[in-house]
Amino acid sequence: DFLTQFNTLKELNTPIIQRKNTNYRDCISVGEHLMITLRFLATGESFKSLSYQFRVGMSTIHETYQNDYDNYRFLYADVGCNGRVSDGGVFGGCSLQDALEKRTSNIPAPAPLPESDQLAPYCTVADEAFPLKEYLMKPYPNHRLSVEQRIFSYWLSRARRVVENAFGILANRFRVFLTTINIQNSAKVLACCALHNFLRTECCEAYMPAIDQEGLDQDPGLQQASLPHTTNSTTHAKQLRDKLCQYFNSDIGTVPFQWGKI
Repeated sequence: DFLTQFNTLKELNTPIIQRKNTNYRDCISVGEHLMITLRFLATGESFKSLSYQFRVGMSTIHETYQNDYDNYRFLYADVGCNGRVSDGGVFGGCSLQDALEKRTSNIPAPAPLPESDQLAPYCTVADEAFPLKEYLMKPYPNHRLSVEQRIFSYWLSRARRVVENAFGILANRFRVFLTTINIQNSAKVLACCALHNFLRTECCEAYMPAIDQEGLDQDPGLQQASLPHTTNSTTHAKQLRDKLCQYFNSDIGTVPFQWGKI
């Protein structure tokens, strides 16, 4: 239930946010710290409103939010980049791209494709804004696509849907993202990512809406948008994409409903 989940979250946070009382004042409890922060992230209310609700000073509200989550980390989150920078530009300047390029990210070794003896590397999925790499698959350019290429792009789009859903859930659950708040955005994003992970683990069904059900009539169709494409793809990366394309169109890699999605 909610109380059990709250106590679990409080227990996880206690070593990080618990403060000691002094001769001059008593610190607010870990539970109060947590309630203030959760209320702020869930509603985006002003510090003044939170101060009134919890009967604490505005400076305490601000300090509580910052201290609770400054040291939290997502599995990987790169935040704080200027919004004018393209997605590909952000990725090109982050440590994840560097680790993937240098093969220091501890990604598992290539493994056989399902029901096949063909080896294929584990890849991240991306849209047209990113460069095609051996470790990063993107759709074929959206002009004069063959049926086989459209099938590949459909499956890539289906995989990317998980990412789009995650962002949608995050923004809908933590409505602070829908407001303008005068605090460090990096701390806000990282805090919500950490809470998102916690809630996903502890109360999956209650937290996650059923927006990504597997089924024949719920898969997204291809969007034939006209988008720019990069030209610095390696030959090996193109060959890998073609191999995956062949697999998705082979007898062992084909599923009946895919033909209705193009």
